Amino acid sequence: MPAYDASMKQITVMLALLCVFSTPSLAEEPEEDNGRPLIEEGLRLFMEGMMREMQPALEDLEGMADEMRPALRDFMREMGPALARLLSDIEDLSAYEPPEILPNGDIIIRRKPPEDEVEPAPQPEDEIEI
Repeated sequence: MPAYDASMKQITVMLALLCVFSTPSLAEEPEEDNGRPLIEEGLRLFMEGMMREMQPALEDLEGMADEMRPALRDFMREMGPALARLLSDIEDLSAYEPPEILPNGDIIIRRKPPEDEVEPAPQPEDEIEI
């Protein structure tokens, strides 16, 4: 999960920079004729509000990632070799149809028919009118 934490920090830094650079300099005189300072001020307030609203969610995500990290590590330690064997047996995922869930809960993954066995799509003249 370290990559996830780094990306969330990058998003936070980018939002903070956007807030800083979207505000007018203190040395500038406000231009009230074209309404631009109001738009900039609105954007600044919006971004500050978003940062305040997102902060608890980001902290919760970080805490959840910390809680899940040991469980994911144990899962990969136990299941990693079995998954590697399975992937070596499958070889090419494009040779299989998407998984299909049957009404009884079974999951079937069918192998795609070879190219020479694929039936051509019916042509309009092959259709029978009723």
